[in-house]
Amino acid sequence: MNASETTPTGGHSTPGYRALVLVMLLLVYTFNFLDRQILGILAVPIKAELQLSDSQLGLLGGLAFAALYSILAIPLALLADRTSRTWVITVSLVVWSGFTALCGMATNFAQMLAFRIGVGVGEAGGVAPSYAVISAYFPPHQRARALAIYSLGIPIGLASGVLFGAWIAAAVNWRAAFIAVGLAGVVIAPFFRLLVKEPPRAAPPKDGASTWAVFGILAGKRSFWLMAFAAAMSSLCGYGLAFWTSSLMVRSFGFDLKTTSYFFGSLLLIGGVAGVFAGGWFADRMGSNKANYARLPAFAWLITAPLFMAGFLVEDPRLAWALLLIPNGLNILWLGPLITAVQHLVAPQMRATAAACFLLINNLIGLGFGSWSIGIASDWLTPDFGNEALRYAMAGASLAYVVATILGLLASRSLQDDWVEEAA
Repeated sequence: MNASETTPTGGHSTPGYRALVLVMLLLVYTFNFLDRQILGILAVPIKAELQLSDSQLGLLGGLAFAALYSILAIPLALLADRTSRTWVITVSLVVWSGFTALCGMATNFAQMLAFRIGVGVGEAGGVAPSYAVISAYFPPHQRARALAIYSLGIPIGLASGVLFGAWIAAAVNWRAAFIAVGLAGVVIAPFFRLLVKEPPRAAPPKDGASTWAVFGILAGKRSFWLMAFAAAMSSLCGYGLAFWTSSLMVRSFGFDLKTTSYFFGSLLLIGGVAGVFAGGWFADRMGSNKANYARLPAFAWLITAPLFMAGFLVEDPRLAWALLLIPNGLNILWLGPLITAVQHLVAPQMRATAAACFLLINNLIGLGFGSWSIGIASDWLTPDFGNEALRYAMAGASLAYVVATILGLLASRSLQDDWVEEAA
């Protein structure tokens, strides 16, 4: 199949302006993950003050956030495809940042649950429209790298949440950390809207396909289902481990909040940044064979599983850091390749909606149940293992990467046939 793509013209077509767009989108995405992760680093003082169980903490970090986040992403992506993608991103940034600040005012589990749901509602409109903007500004041979650079917001945001959250909490308290990062996102929103222009489209917004039409196209493509569930299994473990690693450092290694932030933040920055960028670079280099967009993540997941298990089970924190560094990069190497592949399963004017359909499966399973399932497993194992229960729950969760590997390899077999080529 062929589909035409309209690329920006004039000053908006220059490499410098495209770089500016990418930097601004990366900044917004960094706040997206900073606001998600900050709950993880602050879990210990929040649990103590609000008297929460591991299951309740896992719910706050997972399903409470992910349910509406995953579902609302589809109508908001459709709205972005039909109206203005940049406006949807801007308003979403204001909403999720405002609710993040409100988390600092929660006095019980119910209030924190409501505010976390609000964060999820806001973030629902941020990611899928950003994918579509990047795909409009960057040509196909640069797209995986551009999407990988955008995806650096994940490790940078996660690390920033760990480092800044711990620093502010240590200097003031955990409530101040939520308020500070939330207000910072609100301040950035108008600058994003002024600097990032809406890219022109191959089809007028009013002619955009319905959600059901886009989903109908994707539903008939075997590679879509396999890639979506492979990413979901990766995220099931990845989001869960990202949420609970800080608590593990405190319980099993006796770290304080600041030491934990240095340990975990360095893993996220060094490993995560290298892994995300490598995925995009290799995908662009090897993209002449479309199957490689799914094979690359599959091989990365295969290596990830045993390294994570070993890293969580060792007693020496220095050895644990060394073992955890590589899988912290490989477990998110999939972002550039798979996101690019999903963008090429439909025509350009359907890309934000297609991304939202992919993210619905990925986030509802991965983000929704990752931290919650580990929290439940930890509570279940506590009578037998005490403070070490979390360690075994996290090691067991790493087996999800084996399932992701199998699904990724199966997806590679049909991806070439499902690919939508673009006309020059």
